[in-house]
Amino acid sequence: MSLSKRDYYEVLGVSKDSSPEEIKKAYRKLARKYHPDVNPGDSSAEEKFKEVQEAYDALSDSEKRKKYDTFGHAGVDGTGFDPGGFGGFGDFGGGFDDIFNMFFGGRSTARQERYGPRKGADLRYDIEITLEEAAFGLETDISVPRNETCDVCGGNRAKPGTSRITCSKCGGTGQVEFVQSTPFGRFATARICDRCRGEGSIIETPCDNCNGRGTIYRTRKIDIKIPPGVDTGSQIRFREEGEAGERGGPPGDLYVYIYVKPHEIFQRHGNDLICEVPISFVQATLGDEIDIPIIDGEVTLKVPEGTQTGTIFRVRGKGMPYLRGRGRGDLHVKVKVVTPTKLTQKQRELLQEFAQGSEDYSGGSPNEKGFFSRMKDAINKRAQGG
Repeated sequence: MSLSKRDYYEVLGVSKDSSPEEIKKAYRKLARKYHPDVNPGDSSAEEKFKEVQEAYDALSDSEKRKKYDTFGHAGVDGTGFDPGGFGGFGDFGGGFDDIFNMFFGGRSTARQERYGPRKGADLRYDIEITLEEAAFGLETDISVPRNETCDVCGGNRAKPGTSRITCSKCGGTGQVEFVQSTPFGRFATARICDRCRGEGSIIETPCDNCNGRGTIYRTRKIDIKIPPGVDTGSQIRFREEGEAGERGGPPGDLYVYIYVKPHEIFQRHGNDLICEVPISFVQATLGDEIDIPIIDGEVTLKVPEGTQTGTIFRVRGKGMPYLRGRGRGDLHVKVKVVTPTKLTQKQRELLQEFAQGSEDYSGGSPNEKGFFSRMKDAINKRAQGG
């Protein structure tokens, strides 16, 4: 039986050294392609879907994968046992658990736990947000494709009105004992029942809604809340919003990874913000009070006389909020004295007159329209919720 099966790695189209994440990604791609809901009435697609599901069940479990890599299909489906003799280690489909039990007796509690309730797989969702949304938090909904418990059979996999029956081969234990005669005496070993595949019961009439799988693949809208103060790389855990569990196990979790888009005015360093503001030669020389942008509006900054280009002013408490904490970082304003490119004749004469009595002349008046237009657009966009 096992000889007719394709290699599980070949089924998923991955190499033997693939990571669990690569295996999961390949499985999801193929599951979407061959899912019965996508290919109604196509028996070949349904068979391929079952083959993909079987391969993923084996390779997504670290213990099963280890046994598959060592013993092949016999290591995971219980078909490799040869009751007539040892037949080499490859014939012990259950791996070292069965070897141990053959000589020392007893059953593997690890195997029993493996076929009990199992938590569903965790999922990851990447979301891109603006700096304003990172500053003030965001409540939105996202669409997450996932396997959910079938709402018709409740994950039981049997058609409503029918029930699972106790496996006649193992008597409901999920394991079958074999006795082997050797030169050292008779030894007994417990193997996974190949009829019920270790579950102890069999479904005679599968659920029509999920085709006996117990889960349905669908895209679900999930409401999420992103707290103020998040940054690129932050992740938020939403409990039990991942894949459905198996055999009555709880769902996995959903992890939302945050990416904050670059801002046109502010640069972020931790919880502090940095921006550059142009000022004129007159403002830098004589001093002035100017309006500067902050993430939630604007404030007035006093520029003292004699300010040099590149001077940085610190405005306390006007940066980003602390994540799950009180207060905010600071805003650092770097002023840039802008040199004019066009002068009237009168301006030129006045500057020349000024230069005759000054050795540190650097004058000019800036063209500030471009910066403040962008600043006001950003503030208006924030006010309109854009």
